[in-house]
Amino acid sequence: MAGDRGCGRQNWRCQVRDFHFHRPHSVADAVALLRANDSAKLLAGGQSLLPVMKLDLAEPTDLVSLAAIAAAPGGAGLREIRAEPADPASPGDPERLTIGALVTHDEVSTSATVRRLIPGLAALAAGIGDAQVRNRGTIGGSLAHADPAADYPAAVLALGATIETDRRRIPADDFFTGLFATALAADEIITAVHFPVPERSAYAKFPHRASKYALVGVMVAKPRASVAVRVAVTGAGPKAFRLPALEAALAARFTPDAAGRGLMAGVAPIDLRSDGEASAEYRAHLVTVMARRAIQACL
Repeated sequence: MAGDRGCGRQNWRCQVRDFHFHRPHSVADAVALLRANDSAKLLAGGQSLLPVMKLDLAEPTDLVSLAAIAAAPGGAGLREIRAEPADPASPGDPERLTIGALVTHDEVSTSATVRRLIPGLAALAAGIGDAQVRNRGTIGGSLAHADPAADYPAAVLALGATIETDRRRIPADDFFTGLFATALAADEIITAVHFPVPERSAYAKFPHRASKYALVGVMVAKPRASVAVRVAVTGAGPKAFRLPALEAALAARFTPDAAGRGLMAGVAPIDLRSDGEASAEYRAHLVTVMARRAIQACL
């Protein structure tokens, strides 16, 4: 593909630099292409990668498309949403929801299985971007990109999900390592996300008016057969994070009012982002408001 050097004033639209396009038919072949090309990038739905390429913020020499893998023998799981029973070896484990890495946001939001098992996750996906983004963007691509204002990071943290790759399983608590950074190796590919089914969960966000990214988003989840509560925040810091103080307060009393002390102890502006969209102090306020809304939605 040919292009200019970016978004000069004389160009009517942004264009990307030249790159080689690959369309492997297996995850193993995609991994091999990544290993052979240090500057290669994976392409799933393209809703995260292509915009930064247009701005010259990413300049891959090779794009490795995952589209053909889902249609190939053995690749159906990448586009699958399924409920899984509790592990027979661990009777106390809850039922699980598994979502393939190439499932789109729209498919998550409209899936009868997701709506039945984790309606809070379906509602979160329905609020991502616009219709085009939801119909092209994928859950695996979003997690791998690890945008600090994306919605899914809050979901996987609050729900205690596990991210499965071509070689291992990574607990969500260990997945996000920094700004646009994850525990994934350069040649590692997400294949599925496994969610324990909670007793109840909800997500509330204050979206950017244009992009619908979260200025602040808060996901609250109460696991089944446990007094523990998990609360995760996105949009406020360099990566999604949990609020242990609020989790402890809600474990004692699961009400919006009980959250007040936990929020005051767990949210400090000095730890939050400040930019042209919102100051750190305003984001701290939004964490409080969105947490209360998410808790109320759980009741």
